[in-house]
Amino acid sequence: MTRKKASTLDLPLPEVNFSEDGEIRYLHLGTEWIQGSMFLDRPYDIELEYVQRMFGWLLFFPHTEVKGAHAMQLGLGAGTITKFCHKKLKMTCTAIELNPGVLHACRGWFRLPPDDERLRVVLADASLEIQKDEWRGTVDALQVDLYDEEAAAPVLDTPDFYRHCRELLTPQGCMTVNLFGRSSSYIESVEKITAAFGEAAVWAFKPTREGNAIVLAQRTASRPSRDALLQAASAVEDQWGLPAPKWLKVFKPLTK
Repeated sequence: MTRKKASTLDLPLPEVNFSEDGEIRYLHLGTEWIQGSMFLDRPYDIELEYVQRMFGWLLFFPHTEVKGAHAMQLGLGAGTITKFCHKKLKMTCTAIELNPGVLHACRGWFRLPPDDERLRVVLADASLEIQKDEWRGTVDALQVDLYDEEAAAPVLDTPDFYRHCRELLTPQGCMTVNLFGRSSSYIESVEKITAAFGEAAVWAFKPTREGNAIVLAQRTASRPSRDALLQAASAVEDQWGLPAPKWLKVFKPLTK
């Protein structure tokens, strides 16, 4: 999320807006903060660096099993992550979004496909929805990006919330969370994630230029060798066009 002047589109509260700058369309929630983006001529590619890093779980997950695996997004944003998982990775996707206006904008302005056998958008409070038995132990890739219109700190950021997130995951599943690395809340958030997942299971990216810091937590802690990570990163770039080799320069386990 970065600062950018927004134009207004009247939708339910919080107000959902979009702006355009050349070939890129941005989503806002009534403020200048960018909540998501889309290339107008490449709607299924990822423009923002921190959103690309939300796919850090691909460094750990078997690539032959990505197709058909279950990805869940908490917070739809502009639908970027959901679209990439659905269109490029061919995953089964569930997105949980509280604001119907965001879903309306995604479908009308950000090319989010309609629900089908591999895509389901649930309009619900994520903190309650993820506690349902139907989701427990079913999610291979959980991507959490939950901010309100002020984008000051994650909306859901408690030890109980992260414990529920861990319970969603399959044994080889991972969670990635968008945090603000330059915020005073960052260390507190990491401590809560660590309490839920265990210190050995937590990895972190350095913040992007805009300050977004992606934290990754594994359901089952592992410590791949540097060579294994390099091989996985190269395969991610070759198969899906994400700059994963560059990630390894700024991505490390929380503890050695």
